[in-house]
Amino acid sequence: MYDYIKGTLVSLTPTNAVVETCGVGYFLNISLQTFSEIEGASDVKLFVHQYIVQNDAPLFYGFATTAEREMFRLLISVSGIGANTARVMLSSFSTAELAVALATGNVAAIKSVKGIGVKTAERAIVELKGKVVNFSAEEPTNQQFVPADKSTSISEATEALLVLGFAKANVEKVCRAIFSEKPSASSEEIIRTALGRL
Repeated sequence: MYDYIKGTLVSLTPTNAVVETCGVGYFLNISLQTFSEIEGASDVKLFVHQYIVQNDAPLFYGFATTAEREMFRLLISVSGIGANTARVMLSSFSTAELAVALATGNVAAIKSVKGIGVKTAERAIVELKGKVVNFSAEEPTNQQFVPADKSTSISEATEALLVLGFAKANVEKVCRAIFSEKPSASSEEIIRTALGRL
């Protein structure tokens, strides 16, 4: 099992990263949270979770902190929450925000995430409430967010939201609306705003 991968950041989108180490490029699925922390970095260290789906090739998820990885593992332990839904949750909230929502029983916040219904939100709270009480945010291990070129913001945001499973027509409409409201918005800002509207 892999614990972390440290190397050169070869490519990065809001939903995945390729990290090269010892001549091997590792494709890692990431959350918007991790994207924000490593954008602009040349060398990164991502903590890894290997996700195996029966009869499919294993998927690798990368996280900027061990706290985010632990939250991901807690989320996928709940029936009804798969890896992609957990990634959407960690793209909609910071690890600390998610911990507070679970610890305080905030069903409305949890069910606002695409793919999470009331029953699943309630189940997550019941199962994880006691496990996230002492969750503490860690210091980022990588370079902080650097705004991307604005000309690519809307296309990056659209692509990321499509990867996360949202309908193309809705995504394009919402992204255009957000960009028209705030033309200087980065792809991260567009995605975060869109996650609250889709």
